[in-house]
Amino acid sequence: MDDSCLEAVLQAVGPRLRNARKGRGLTLARVADRTGFSVSTLSRLESGTRRPSLDLLIPLSGIYRMPMDDLVGAPQVGDPRIHPRPIRRDGAIYLPLTRQTSGVHAFKMILPGRSPRLPIEQRAHDGVEWIYVLSGQARLKVGTEVTVLPAGGAAQFDTRMPHGIVSAGSEAVEVLGLFSRQGEHLHVQGR
Repeated sequence: MDDSCLEAVLQAVGPRLRNARKGRGLTLARVADRTGFSVSTLSRLESGTRRPSLDLLIPLSGIYRMPMDDLVGAPQVGDPRIHPRPIRRDGAIYLPLTRQTSGVHAFKMILPGRSPRLPIEQRAHDGVEWIYVLSGQARLKVGTEVTVLPAGGAAQFDTRMPHGIVSAGSEAVEVLGLFSRQGEHLHVQGR
């Protein structure tokens, strides 16, 4: 790597650190308390006026729950495939399709069939979610509004609104979802 490429990589570390901190809802003061670094040091790291070093980045990597490669923007080497491990909860299967460190999380959900008369459990949190029904029919409740999405149906919503998704009937439904904690919106561009 030549000097100009190395300098560009190092300059990009500061914004990554700032985004990671803000994405976790932490202040500079809180990170300083947890690391023992001064607020000034952390601020200079984020602004690019302090050169990142391993003794600074390793503790920050742990606090932000991000691999060092993601903090410094190292190019990915080796096997690019994702080896998802299913998460089973309340009869549903959630299959993560992205690494936990990426800004946007993709996942596949297989939701079991159920009676349409049962209430839809809702929750709210920061972010934006986009869903696409692969097979079956889903019932999506955002706020008080309930929408039935057939296979091929899609929806996008602000997850700060109470929301929940279930199968629309006795058959299971398969849903592909994208979620961004930072509230970034999905932008689809065609040729």
